Amino acid sequence: MTITAVCPGSFDPITMGHMDIITRASSQFDEVTVVVTGNPHKSSGMFTIEERKELIREAVKSLPNVKVDHWAGLLVDYTTAHGINILVKGLRTSLDYEYELPMAQMNRRLTGIDTAFFMTDPKYGYISSTLCKEVTIYGGDVSDMLPEHVAEAMREKLTARPK
Repeated sequence: MTITAVCPGSFDPITMGHMDIITRASSQFDEVTVVVTGNPHKSSGMFTIEERKELIREAVKSLPNVKVDHWAGLLVDYTTAHGINILVKGLRTSLDYEYELPMAQMNRRLTGIDTAFFMTDPKYGYISSTLCKEVTIYGGDVSDMLPEHVAEAMREKLTARPK
């Protein structure tokens, strides 16, 4: 039996914390799909859905069993439509657990899918996409918190913004 997993998130942008979880999931499951969640017709975030997908594809190119997709509806509808066996979620703190637990229970109730919680490596525990964007906007250096091409894309995006 092939065990397929999905790592969902907004990934605006993908961080080294995300990469830690995706890399570890790719070593535990036969196939992993990183699913960018969100409505592609609403402009929210720094990067468009397509830009996020491309940044993730570049970041995971060395992981042959990982692919990238997008979904704007209920995640359990995606898992059902694509025959996914398990959801993978990264946890940084107990607050993440408290946020994720009811969703995991609801997903299990709706379709029977299980959620695997991966504890983030402590060296990435404080990193979030939101914090990385905010620090970058104010001129801080987050290059060690993001894949190199993502840090460069953020700098380019901010340089192109009207003042």
